[in-house]
Amino acid sequence: MRHDWERDARERIEKVAHLVGMGRKEIETLFSFKRVSHAKLEVNGKVYDAWRILHNDWLGPGKGGIRYHPSVSENEVKMLSFLMTIKNSLMGLPFGGAKGGVQVDVKQLSRQELEKLSRAYVHAFHEVLGQDKDIPAPDMYTDAEIMGWMLDEFEKIEQRHEPGMITGKPLVLQGCKLREKATAKGGFVLLNELIGRKEASVAVHGFGNAGKNVALMLHDSGFRVVGVGDSKGAIYDSNGLDIIAVADTKDKAGTVVSYGKAEKISNDQLLSLDVDILVLAALENTITGENARNVKAKYILELANNPVTLDADNILNEAGVVLVPDILANAGGVVVSYLEWVQNETGNIFDSRFLEDKFKNIMLNTLGHVLETARKYDLSLRNAAYFVSLSRLFEAGRARGKI
Repeated sequence: MRHDWERDARERIEKVAHLVGMGRKEIETLFSFKRVSHAKLEVNGKVYDAWRILHNDWLGPGKGGIRYHPSVSENEVKMLSFLMTIKNSLMGLPFGGAKGGVQVDVKQLSRQELEKLSRAYVHAFHEVLGQDKDIPAPDMYTDAEIMGWMLDEFEKIEQRHEPGMITGKPLVLQGCKLREKATAKGGFVLLNELIGRKEASVAVHGFGNAGKNVALMLHDSGFRVVGVGDSKGAIYDSNGLDIIAVADTKDKAGTVVSYGKAEKISNDQLLSLDVDILVLAALENTITGENARNVKAKYILELANNPVTLDADNILNEAGVVLVPDILANAGGVVVSYLEWVQNETGNIFDSRFLEDKFKNIMLNTLGHVLETARKYDLSLRNAAYFVSLSRLFEAGRARGKI
């Protein structure tokens, strides 16, 4: 039985397959995985399931983050590695798609246990990792410190320096200055280009790293952020929230709900606010066929992976909502990872201005290509993004004699 993500992915691909020249056989190649690696990691007598999955490497070595979360499963990691293949191809990067995960609640671990778990992950999968094989990065509940531990463990096992085997590292270990806010910055660059009215109203669902940072960037640029939410609930002020103060409250109290100068609302109410822009920065399947008709936003930015289901997609398209899909909207992280990897591979240290300009050019050039494709073929932005991605991916597959 196919899982929902695969059903949705197949239907999205089939919407543009004829334009790309893909038949049934070519479509099927996208639902096979080059390598599925599973291990059980033991830390202080407790055992955690872990995965590293390489979906496709026609365009280059695998690239994708490692997430720590209690809900992580093989199916989820497969879905995320598939999305990384599509995303890396769309952005014109020399990477295939990969992803990793550990089924763990990091809030239950001490810092020492977290380090042991991270080193155990590399010990289990080091043979399939490497700067020219498969390159991890941070994802949900992983960060630069964890990447530093993983790099150290890999180099200890391999007995050589190889900083390009992982990205999102601390700066002192040849990381990249743009990495911490890269996902949010990519989404901000796209919105800034698409919407000229800086006073436009915004609601942000999910106030973690990406959601908080994009809210701060939009606020600083003159957008009016009227609502934000996290796992505990949401807050609203039609005149605009003081996002700096809200972010400070989140950092201190652990939730935006503790902010006392706004109306408390539910996340369902947040998603249905009458705003210009809705940013989805939480988990997958946030907007479904059941609540899509409640959405009043004119634009949706998918900073999370897979936050809108296929059924919801169709409803939103019919309503004229402009949806910037995840494979474009949240690609800032992997674009900066690419720049970090290039520095590590070549030994060049790029200055901040060069990195900023290169990052912005990649994001905006891809947006321009997607918009042009959407106009030419009368496609939604998601379908246009899939068209651009699949065209490049299958050109590489044909060049290799794979299809």
